[in-house]
Parts: sequence; C-alpha cells; structure tokens
Amino acid sequence: MTSRITARGAGRPGKALGGTLGDARDAVRVRRAVARDAKRLTHLVRTSSAYEGPYAPMVAGYRVGPDYIESHQVFVAAGADGRVLGFYALVLSPPELDLMFVADDAQGLGVGRLLMADVQQRARAAGIQSVKIVSHPPAEGFYRAVGAERVGTERARPPAVMWDRPVLELSMREE
Repeated sequence: MTSRITARGAGRPGKALGGTLGDARDAVRVRRAVARDAKRLTHLVRTSSAYEGPYAPMVAGYRVGPDYIESHQVFVAAGADGRVLGFYALVLSPPELDLMFVADDAQGLGVGRLLMADVQQRARAAGIQSVKIVSHPPAEGFYRAVGAERVGTERARPPAVMWDRPVLELSMREE
C-alpha cells in the first residue's frame, strides 16, 4: 500500500514532515517488517511522547525483537528515504491490533490512517470480520476517528499496566 503524505492541514502536496521526507510526491509505503527493523521499532516505541509521564513505565523496557517480527504480522510505513514513520502488528487469531505506533513528527500527517487502511485490507483478505483494539487511553480518539467503536474497558493489571484501557472493535464491513 502506498500513499502520499502532506503537511499538516494541507489539502495539496507540499513539504512533508518539515522537509524530512523531501517533496510530498515521495510516496510513503507500507511494507512487511524484517528482523533488521527491530531496533528502529523498539526506538519508536520507547521514545513515543504518548508514553510520557504516568505511561512511561509501560514502554521503558519494551522491546520489539527480531523474533517477534518474524513470527507476527508486523508492517511498517516507510518514507522514500527508508525512514520508519510508524508500524503495526496484527494478530490474526484471535484478531487483534497488538501494536501501533507512529513517530512523533509524523503524527497528524496521515501515516496512522495509512496504517489502519492497511490493517483493514489485510484483515479483509484473511477473512476477518472485526479486529479488537485495546487502546492506549490517549489514542482512543484516533481509533474512533478511523471507524472503531468502543465495546468495553480492560481493567488495569498492576504492575504491568497501571490504568484502565478502552477496548474497541474495528469492523471489516465495507460501507
């Protein structure tokens, strides 16, 4: 899957990511992650500003290892220069979005929506009817904006997770 990413709020191509991707004509594509992406994905998780403050302990020692990448459906959004802008992991049985992160400087530019469109495309191809998403609380609005509906709450499980998390469901029905 390929998309063009434009500057925040821009309705037409312009400089993307403050010039870090070059001209917006450069495509951002989603590709299967490979073992050599592990360090970059781990760095993206650990440096996410969404996990600052009280959420920091959850990702402090988190690692996306080559073994995880090789044994799961992990896909990255990469710029024309190869830079990883975001990624997700889709578990097929039972269907669940296991991980989804977008680089801080790529948020609001369409990378997350591109990744979610890819999730939907791959889930439909696998015959999946819906995908469960246990969301980081600040990300719930994003998931709802891409069509997920809240179906419950996963309670905190100290010491690993110290807060309740929204549970959403993303239907694969085409509307």
